[in-house]
Amino acid sequence: MSAFQREISLIGEENFEKLQGARVAVFGIGGVGSYAAEALVRAGVGSLDFIDGDVVAESNLNRQLIALTSTLGRNKAEVMAARASDISPSCRAAAIPVFYNEQTAPRFDFSVYDYVADCIDSVSDKVRLILAARAAGVPVLSCMGAGNRIVSDFRVDVIEKTSGCPLARIVRRELKKAGVTGVKAVYSPSEPLVPSRAQAEKGERWIGSISFVPSAAGLLLAGEIVRDLCSLAPSAEK
Repeated sequence: MSAFQREISLIGEENFEKLQGARVAVFGIGGVGSYAAEALVRAGVGSLDFIDGDVVAESNLNRQLIALTSTLGRNKAEVMAARASDISPSCRAAAIPVFYNEQTAPRFDFSVYDYVADCIDSVSDKVRLILAARAAGVPVLSCMGAGNRIVSDFRVDVIEKTSGCPLARIVRRELKKAGVTGVKAVYSPSEPLVPSRAQAEKGERWIGSISFVPSAAGLLLAGEIVRDLCSLAPSAEK
């Protein structure tokens, strides 16, 4: 039995071939991005680029799929690419070990992608990424805040219809300024909690996290991308 036989029985050979022929970029291989990336690998997406300039840290062990004691100190994108190849040797997995920001943005040609998954944290870079993908005519699905939550009530909608998420509120505002609408987002409508700062260093930006919340967002994001690539569900962007 092939690795994907059970999936093919659900979506059909034609749709599976669409996934095999697709190239997807996952920006940010953290709590959300690592789960999204692996789900895309296991769904049979044929070509995946993983973009992240960070390394695995001990503080990532509670929520990031690529965080193991054996991967501490290694670049997240490179760990994800190696893991992808171990799961599916036929997957063309590439690591791009940089942060997506103003300096690195010019090196990316978004026209080569069929879909972009935005799982980065920086607001300015998140907006920059969305605008670049949109300018290239490439579908982008952007994940909003997954920190400071203990309920995984995530959903997908166009960003104009998001609520309850402080990050979504800022991204909505910035995209409106740029005249961009209809971008799909994964978000939680619940207001985030305020975590204790007892463990934080003085002046440190502190966000609480737990294993089952960012993972749920990442899996939801991957599922939406797979369905869009196969035209198995109506797109909120259309």
